[in-house]
Amino acid sequence: MLRMKNLSKVYRTHMIETHALRGFEINVEQGEFVTVTGPSGSGKTSFLNIAGLLEEFTDGEYILDGTNVKGLDDNARSRLRNEKLGFIFQGFNLIPDLSLFDNVDVPLRYRGFNAAERKERIEDALAKVGLASRMRHFPAELSGGQQQRVAIARALAGSPKLLLADEPTGNLDTQMARGVMELLEEINAQGTTILMVTHDPELAQRSQRNVHIIDGQVSDLVRKTPTLVKA
Repeated sequence: MLRMKNLSKVYRTHMIETHALRGFEINVEQGEFVTVTGPSGSGKTSFLNIAGLLEEFTDGEYILDGTNVKGLDDNARSRLRNEKLGFIFQGFNLIPDLSLFDNVDVPLRYRGFNAAERKERIEDALAKVGLASRMRHFPAELSGGQQQRVAIARALAGSPKLLLADEPTGNLDTQMARGVMELLEEINAQGTTILMVTHDPELAQRSQRNVHIIDGQVSDLVRKTPTLVKA
C-alpha cells in the first residue's frame, strides 16, 4: 500500500539546511494498522505530510498503492490524494456553521459526486460512527469524542484505501480516546489501512505494528498481532 525507500526531506533557507528525514524506509501493507511514535522534532510530521502528498520529498522513492509519486504534477498528486487517502486531524477541522451532514459533504462535493451518491455515502459514513440520528446537528452540539467521530466519517465517506490520522485522540480525555481507538480498530478490521501518529504509548501498543522515528530515521519496527480488545 505504501513504500518509501531511502527517502529524504531537506528544508533549506539561504543560510541553513535542516534534514527532517534521511535514509527513511518503511513498507506498510494493505490492511495493516500502523502507529508512528517518536519525540518532538523527530520527523513524524514531515513523514505524515509526505505520505499524505501534502509535501514533496527531496530524494528517494515513494510508491503509493502502486503509483510512483515522484515527478507527479500538482493535479496528478491532488487526484491521487483524493482517490486513495483520508485524513483525520487532532483538531477535528469541522466547519462550525455547517451541520454534520454538510461537513461530511464538503470533500464529496469537491470530488464531483452527484447528489444521490453523496447522500448515500454521508448517511452510511455517519451510521458507521454511530451518529446517524444527529446528522442535522452542528459541531458545537457534540462532545469532543463525537466531533472526532464526525471527522472520521468525513474521511470514510470518500472510501479511502489509506487513512492517515495525526494525533486523532490528542484533544480527548482517556475514555473518549479509547472510544475513538476502538472505532479505528473496527474500521481497520473491515479492510482499511490505517497509519496513525500518536504520543500515547497505550494506543501505540494496540496497533498491529509500531514504527518509531528518531532524528528522521526509522529506529525500529515492532510487529504485533491485531488486538481489537476493548480496554
